[in-house]
Amino acid sequence: MEDSKFNPQPSAFLYRIAEAADWQQAQQTGFFASADLAVEGFIHSSEQYQILETARRYYAGRADLVLLEWDEAALAAAGVRVEREWVSSRQQHFAHVFGPVPLAVMCRVWPFDPDASGQFYLPVELRF
Repeated sequence: MEDSKFNPQPSAFLYRIAEAADWQQAQQTGFFASADLAVEGFIHSSEQYQILETARRYYAGRADLVLLEWDEAALAAAGVRVEREWVSSRQQHFAHVFGPVPLAVMCRVWPFDPDASGQFYLPVELRF
């Protein structure tokens, strides 16, 4: 159930829907960074319950995506600041990551393409 004002305690993991090209670049450099870091000063990320709505709103029609999972405690240990900031258009707090994400904090990576009808689904490991 998704309640637009529901803001549970932060989970141990954060998620980022990423372009495959950004993920490939991260594998070469050792750090994940995307255009939003350069433009806005942080990387947008989501709690698990926010992934599908983010995909529906911002990635419709895209088929070159991966879903990244990283460990928030490991980000902090690596000196990468995470702040949850209110996003009025979604009426929720979202985790913003203020710096490139070291590959060492990555936990899992999944292909994240929609099905034939354009619908996104969580990887089996994330479904509750």
